[in-house]
Amino acid sequence: MTTEKQRLRVLFCGAVLQNFFDLPAGDIGKVWAATGEMLKGIRDLPGVEILGTIDDDQTMVGTSPTGWPWTFYILAEVPDRETAVAACNLFRTIEVGEYRLWKYMRVEARIGRELVIPA
Repeated sequence: MTTEKQRLRVLFCGAVLQNFFDLPAGDIGKVWAATGEMLKGIRDLPGVEILGTIDDDQTMVGTSPTGWPWTFYILAEVPDRETAVAACNLFRTIEVGEYRLWKYMRVEARIGRELVIPA
């Protein structure tokens, strides 16, 4: 009998920080480019399947408070906890000029399993 490792569901919750809003208009594009790199980086991690996304930017203006509500959400299925950690690490490693993306955004990953709804 083989036991297949159960994939995990991860809700990546992202918040835009005040440092982003304090940037001169000419520097905002660099952060958006880094954000695109981060999003593609999560999507392209081995075994990741993006199940859905939500961007709350039209109804949330300004910074996200500490904790809920967040600015954006990515629901993904990942093979293991290490993959979720690697996704969060993108905020630490992607460069925006002399800084890292985490100067402008923060992330929290909620890890669980699929909630199966009975038939």
